Amino acid sequence: MKLLHVIAVILVLYIGGFVLFLATLPVTPAGPVNADGIVALTGGDERLDKAVALLEQGAAKRLLISGANKTASHAELKKLSNGGRRFDCCADIGYDAEDTNGNAEEAAAWTAQHQFHSLIVVTAAYHMPRSLRVFSSLMPHVTLIAYPVEIESFSTWWTHPRKFELLHFEYLKYLASFVMTLFDHGGNKGKSHHAN
Repeated sequence: MKLLHVIAVILVLYIGGFVLFLATLPVTPAGPVNADGIVALTGGDERLDKAVALLEQGAAKRLLISGANKTASHAELKKLSNGGRRFDCCADIGYDAEDTNGNAEEAAAWTAQHQFHSLIVVTAAYHMPRSLRVFSSLMPHVTLIAYPVEIESFSTWWTHPRKFELLHFEYLKYLASFVMTLFDHGGNKGKSHHAN
């Protein structure tokens, strides 16, 4: 019976954590945001479009598109994202990242190169908690401003099994990121906040 009680408690904590994870997903900032740089984590057209729009609006000095397809040229990405004059001078393309850890490593090197102290991170809302944790573990002294996208497409996740599966898998990876960052980076914690 004790084992069943332990399993029940673990199950309740796990489900409660998942509900809390969903309830606290960040929302897109209502007002203008500003930082030294912008990092867009590739994976959806909306991420690239929003990040480039922020650059063109002067929200930051430079943009890093992290984890871009190795066959995509600077000119092609500009056309795809409706980039303007600022894209020509101030958009950098990173081709090496293959996952969130790779995005963080790519962004950390780029941030150090330009001596930036603040970043706007653009990725899907469900991907943002894990991204901020991994980024902050590598850049503990850099302020991270969340700029989540792809929010509406997951607003009715409970009616779509594939969306539920994606969110649940992301929750598992988010939990795993606590262990990974603790052992990989000595448990360093950086400054990060959601710009609401």
